[in-house]
Amino acid sequence: MGNVDYSSSYPSSMNSDESEQHPRVVVPPPQPFFKFLKYSMKETFFPDDPLRRFKNQPPSRRLVLGLQYFFPIFEWGPSYTFQFLKSDLIAGITIASLAIPQGISYAKLANLPPILGLYSSFIPPLIYAMMGSSRDLAVGTVAVGSLLLGSMLSSEVNPIQNPNLFLHLAFTSTFFAGIFQASLGLFRLGFIVDFLSHATIVGFMGGAATVVCLQQLKSILGLQHFTHSADIISVMRSVFSQTHQWRWESAVLGFTFIFFLLLTRYFSKRKPKLFWVSAMAPLTSVILGSFLVYFTHAENHGVQVIGELKKGLNPPSMTDLVFVSPYMGTAIKTGIVVGIIALAEGIAVGRSFAMFKNYHIDGNKEMIAIGTMNVLGSFTSCYLTTGPFSRSAVNYNAGCKTAVSNIVMSIAVMLTLLFLTPLFHYTPLVVLAAIIVSAMLGLIDYEAAIHLWNVDKFDFFVCMSAYIGVVFASVEIGLVIAVALSVLRVLLFVTRPKTFVLGNIPNSGIYRNVEQYQNANHVPGILILEIDAPIYFANANYLRERITRWIDDEEDRIKDTGETSLQYLILDMSAVGNIDTSGISMLEEVNKIADRRGLQLVMVNPGSEVMKKLNKSKFQEKIGEKWIYLTVEEAVGACNFMLHTCKPNSKIDESEGWNKV
Repeated sequence: MGNVDYSSSYPSSMNSDESEQHPRVVVPPPQPFFKFLKYSMKETFFPDDPLRRFKNQPPSRRLVLGLQYFFPIFEWGPSYTFQFLKSDLIAGITIASLAIPQGISYAKLANLPPILGLYSSFIPPLIYAMMGSSRDLAVGTVAVGSLLLGSMLSSEVNPIQNPNLFLHLAFTSTFFAGIFQASLGLFRLGFIVDFLSHATIVGFMGGAATVVCLQQLKSILGLQHFTHSADIISVMRSVFSQTHQWRWESAVLGFTFIFFLLLTRYFSKRKPKLFWVSAMAPLTSVILGSFLVYFTHAENHGVQVIGELKKGLNPPSMTDLVFVSPYMGTAIKTGIVVGIIALAEGIAVGRSFAMFKNYHIDGNKEMIAIGTMNVLGSFTSCYLTTGPFSRSAVNYNAGCKTAVSNIVMSIAVMLTLLFLTPLFHYTPLVVLAAIIVSAMLGLIDYEAAIHLWNVDKFDFFVCMSAYIGVVFASVEIGLVIAVALSVLRVLLFVTRPKTFVLGNIPNSGIYRNVEQYQNANHVPGILILEIDAPIYFANANYLRERITRWIDDEEDRIKDTGETSLQYLILDMSAVGNIDTSGISMLEEVNKIADRRGLQLVMVNPGSEVMKKLNKSKFQEKIGEKWIYLTVEEAVGACNFMLHTCKPNSKIDESEGWNKV
């Protein structure tokens, strides 16, 4: 025990009045069931207390606050200034220059008509500007979501043989994605998205980006026929089985524009103030590529072009939604999967930029906003949208102040749909492929993977499993593998909680893990264990076996060292936030095991929920109230006092004891 002499810390005789003055672990006062249920539901689903602002407010004020909650534009709109407008105008025009070519490119990636990329950059941003809580999120289509939507629907319907059904299923999947997203927000179920851990997202995004880049070889090499599979083996087989059809003109054009786009990105990273160089590069590539094809007639030499794009704004598509079997099941499954991915990306991006600017965004409100814009978008010929990182980063760097930048972008896209779509007739597909490749290379975050390896090997394993699953199997399989591994890790944390042997830090009353603190000393005759998790049915059996093994190990250690025989088992319950009936049964078994071995079970600092259940189950009476202490120091002191006043290995009379509680 180092230099601490517990035998002199506690007097040999203490009257009941003195013992009653010591602090005790108390049982919380009983609460009515419905009051307890209300509190539990509030803590589970409303940790941010969104209804707080409505308390003690007149009905008219509550109506205004309700409108502001669901439509934040009514909150910040009245204080909007001309200075904000100038900043948002510049940011909106800048992201529009990126949104137009990206929208067309990503629609092609989803096996959808290119015009849908422009439709999806017109209506959804307007809705988000009214309902979103992020000032920096720039709404539009995303590459990974487009790939996932296209690949999942292509497994059921061929987009070339049956383009109308494929298009209608894309609208239907977007509708169900929006319903799912909005429901998560309304019912405060956003924690479901949290199962996509950081490691999962890094691996999944990297794998999807790799697959997307490989699929662009079709346009870069000018191939007419290509596999619809997303795995690397199918793609490589399709590429190298058609070497006689490769078009060098298309390949030269593609790699030239990829180099140009990567060069502008590198230049903008080196000089952050010149962010607009990288932002304008995709639109510049489209213009240059279109002029090149128009003047050289490259379309007659194997360079494929977009062709005619219809003029006009979004046509209604509500009647195109498919609610019949067997396609409805496919649409629901696709909608839920792509909806989760879109939510994870949009909320993560929004929170990242909110952190930079020191403001808060409500995750549940974001889910409602993103879900609503997808539901209404599916009615107006739009497919899945969210807040992509690349576009939001440009919006942030362009100095946006509010969501008005989305409105400006939407107006720019509207003008393009009304007047400028014929100008995209000669845009080469290889330029769109180059835009996609340059954007996707930024999603392969190898530095994050290296960081995961250095910090947590299991997270790295999850990351690489997601990456390999996406690249060698399919996007869906990679996602399922990654989520399954993440859930497995959660289950391991729950079912295999940590237990530690505590020892005394010399010259102090502090007790710490003896493996972490090499100078911590074992207390003679006493085994102190810390349980580092709630005790549930899932881990109760493991904890009983682990505690028994700790006792065996301690007795073996005592035999080797010749120390005082083990007489007390102290369980530090400070980290046990809750316990169920299986956990209480486990404690009863541990108490019986300790009793058979001539040990006294002592408990330290059980929390309020634990103490309440121990009291109701009568376990508190079985162990004896005097053997429950507030701190490890008090428990050790009492045990040492008994060790020095009782005969070794004798069973302690329960009428005796120190510090009754």
